[in-house]
Amino acid sequence: MIKWSESVIARAIALQTLARKCVVMVDNCGWTGHECDVLAVTKDLRIIDVEVKISRADLKADARKDKWWQRTFLGYGERKEVFNDAGRLIRVERPSLYDVKALQHPRKVWKHYYAMPADIWKPELLDCLPSPASGVLLLRAMRSRIDVECIRRATPDKDAYKLTPEQVMDIARLANLRMWEAYHRRDQSKQREVVNA
Repeated sequence: MIKWSESVIARAIALQTLARKCVVMVDNCGWTGHECDVLAVTKDLRIIDVEVKISRADLKADARKDKWWQRTFLGYGERKEVFNDAGRLIRVERPSLYDVKALQHPRKVWKHYYAMPADIWKPELLDCLPSPASGVLLLRAMRSRIDVECIRRATPDKDAYKLTPEQVMDIARLANLRMWEAYHRRDQSKQREVVNA
């Protein structure tokens, strides 16, 4: 039986769902300004953001993330003086005022997906997603493999940000550095096993 983790799910999505459509993929990447569990760059230089969830609570909490909100500063509210018990002025407060608007797509993202184990999914969770444009990918453990099923396709952002070749190179460089760091951690782990044997 497979023990679900973010890395197990991200690997299955990267190798099965995105591999033929994308030129580069990076895990836990903040390149867009917000963390993407899997950031993938498509062949036409657009970003697919996959958010991996391993619990219902984690999925429900996602709607509060900054990536789903555009906040525009409007100025300051009325001045309020705060006094201590002796009547002495201790501070002056002026609350910040913002216009808050929900976003259909995270900034710079062409398509957004949620990926999670099928056994935590319930259809009523669609109402908990921060955007009706987000797709949903469910994973099932099948003996020696993982099957990925798309139960709702992501609606693309028709005005999506298109990467420049320099930006793609920047993301590819990050992916390359992470690969070498992963090799280093693997080698260190093997050396510790030899020393402890």
